[in-house]
Amino acid sequence: MKDSTETGGFCIRSLIISDVHGCLDEFNLLLSKVNYRPQHDELILLGDYVDRGIKSREVVQRVKELHEEFGVVVLKGNHDDMMVNALINNDESLNAHWLNNGGYQTIESYCGFDFLEEQFDWNTYIKAKEFIRNHFQPHIDFLNDLSLYHETDTHIFVHAGINPFYEDWKKQPDDDFLWIRDIFINNLTGTDKIVVFGHTPCVYLHSSADIWFSPLEDKIGVDGACAYGKQLNCLEINHGEYFLHSVKKGESPPNLARDKTICERYANPIREGDSFEARDYCVNERNFKFRED
Repeated sequence: MKDSTETGGFCIRSLIISDVHGCLDEFNLLLSKVNYRPQHDELILLGDYVDRGIKSREVVQRVKELHEEFGVVVLKGNHDDMMVNALINNDESLNAHWLNNGGYQTIESYCGFDFLEEQFDWNTYIKAKEFIRNHFQPHIDFLNDLSLYHETDTHIFVHAGINPFYEDWKKQPDDDFLWIRDIFINNLTGTDKIVVFGHTPCVYLHSSADIWFSPLEDKIGVDGACAYGKQLNCLEINHGEYFLHSVKKGESPPNLARDKTICERYANPIREGDSFEARDYCVNERNFKFRED
């Protein structure tokens, strides 16, 4: 697995983040806290870049740049899928589905507060869709083409999970990759690889926003529910050990004088040697055993 090799004197780590949901500042700060080095680290993003948070457009642009310039693994989430389906189709059910699940904040991010300062009605929404299609088609294409999963020798990375009732999980319906919850969480996955997922907030899994390790020892949930006022989590995989990092919603950098630097594009928060003291917790293989059956 890539995270357990040495390249050019640097240990290549895997860093996994999910459900950014427009929380750009927290995303940038989290990358700084873990001292993300794009030349040496594998960054894997598990989807849901839009909706609920106030900076969806900026997050999509940031993630798109990271993917294009550094090969960051960017997976599709159900909110990204809802946004694309609503924008490229003229279907009232798809429109309603998106709007009822945080789409308004995304429209506001793309169109600006002035565009929506008058009463938001159906005609305004149709105009907003047209505006986004006319000005941000590359964003739509980027989100539409994202992969549903990423697999290594030891882990499967996915937004929502895998369906344990499919003999070959890769043949499950696309909706399962994006939406599955209880069937996946409450049953053994049937694969010998650890499944790392987002989508279901950790607070629903163990009454804490911290990263969740399944008692079944086959899956890890990383969604810290940042858009709901909790935190943004990062799972670091390094030489068979798991390290947990997080930033609270609205958390400020340790040095307030550097706020502007941290919130700018990737070149600033991830400079070599530019790191912050993080809340790190190690969970090694003795505490989280790999299933052997």
